[in-house]
Amino acid sequence: MNLLNGRKFVMVSSTASKVDPDSPTEFEYWEEDGLVWGSYTGDTVTLGRFVGTREGERVSISYVHALVAGGTAAGRSDSRVENESDGRLRLVEEFMFAGDDTPHVSVCTEVVA
Repeated sequence: MNLLNGRKFVMVSSTASKVDPDSPTEFEYWEEDGLVWGSYTGDTVTLGRFVGTREGERVSISYVHALVAGGTAAGRSDSRVENESDGRLRLVEEFMFAGDDTPHVSVCTEVVA
């Protein structure tokens, strides 16, 4: 089952940066046989890419992105896939940037067209 394939999410909170509610970071996920990949862009990110795996309700990815402020950032994350009461999915992500041992948490909710 390719649970995340073709789904889009927006970031609603993050301990790493303030989320702009008018232009939050948007993520697009693709999945095939447990392999997960995608892209993202938004308020602090010009362009980002990620790749990883999903096993059950756990998604583990590596990511890299270009920052609006200049430069790049990379890291790893592990997310829990949860169900919202209205049927949408939510991703609760625990992540760290490469070279920084500070743990962060972000929450993204599915965008339904």
